[in-house]
Amino acid sequence: MDQHIAEAIGRPDLIRLDDRLVCLRFETMKVVSALAAVRHLLDTGVVRRGDTLLDSSSGIYAYALALACHRHGMRCHIVGSTTVDHTLRTQLSILGATSEQMEPCSDLKLDQKRRVERIHEILAEHPEYHWMRQYHDDIHYLGYRAIADRIREATGADGLTVVGGVGSGASTGALARYLRAAPDGQADVELVGVQPYGSVTFGAEHVADPEIIIAGIGSSIPFENVSHELYDTLHWISFDAALAGSIDLLRRHALFAGLSTGAGYLAARHERDRAPERTVLFLAPDTGHRYIDTVYARHHEATPLPDLAPREVTDQSELTLPWSRMAWNRAAAPGPSDRRPPRLAGLSSHSKSFL
Repeated sequence: MDQHIAEAIGRPDLIRLDDRLVCLRFETMKVVSALAAVRHLLDTGVVRRGDTLLDSSSGIYAYALALACHRHGMRCHIVGSTTVDHTLRTQLSILGATSEQMEPCSDLKLDQKRRVERIHEILAEHPEYHWMRQYHDDIHYLGYRAIADRIREATGADGLTVVGGVGSGASTGALARYLRAAPDGQADVELVGVQPYGSVTFGAEHVADPEIIIAGIGSSIPFENVSHELYDTLHWISFDAALAGSIDLLRRHALFAGLSTGAGYLAARHERDRAPERTVLFLAPDTGHRYIDTVYARHHEATPLPDLAPREVTDQSELTLPWSRMAWNRAAAPGPSDRRPPRLAGLSSHSKSFL
């Protein structure tokens, strides 16, 4: 029996959509990483019960960290993006978390930059606070070990392709690491990352999406805990194409999920059709409730999926909307050396190797 609601929320469902397409469906995915990270910090003495944990979030991680703090008797402070809505702010307040929100801003890069600046201001005022660094610390990989074990039991994890938003690297990256670390060392696991246009993580910052950069699967600032060498293939998917995926997923499979799930579903279908011998598993990080107005109310605009196909590219200079695909082949991070993430086994002052 679970001891706290966070444990139940963090447990995903494995749903087989057809013979070779499986969905790993979460209610709120980042609860998994937040719970394990806070537990590890407590166990290693980095923080103590009653301490304040601090981070920036565009939404999902704020809720996850607030739940983890509630579970473990910690205080929580969130610097929220302009995208944090009234529903979430109300939940944070009742859970005992304090929060502040950036002023409205149409430029996500500026929004993220201001949030990071604010974090540093708070730390200067309160050096006793612990910054969780969800975008930079690989401690957030820890929670996915048990999920990888469950996937291995259900699918065999051989001839498996995992598809999902790259984000901070903690979900897809961790799953690939743990799944590839099979007891016999022979697991055939490919990793396909999904990115929005405008994200710097894999070098697409020069291509703008006229709608939005899909929060949660990409970034306009470097994320240090993305291990680029884990990824075999990349898909860049626009808002409009992701919307079409979300609508089709609900209509065809009755699965109500967020916008990044629609992008992952689109990429997963394509990868399934390319490799008939492989099982394809894609991540659904959250439900569709906060996308009612921005995505689901626009269902009549959705492009039929047969009309969508990725443009195959060999270089980021060839990227074009609405959908591009490129073989990454487990290469290093693009761009200057200061954008390259650290190796997994020496990640931060308090976290060593978790794998």
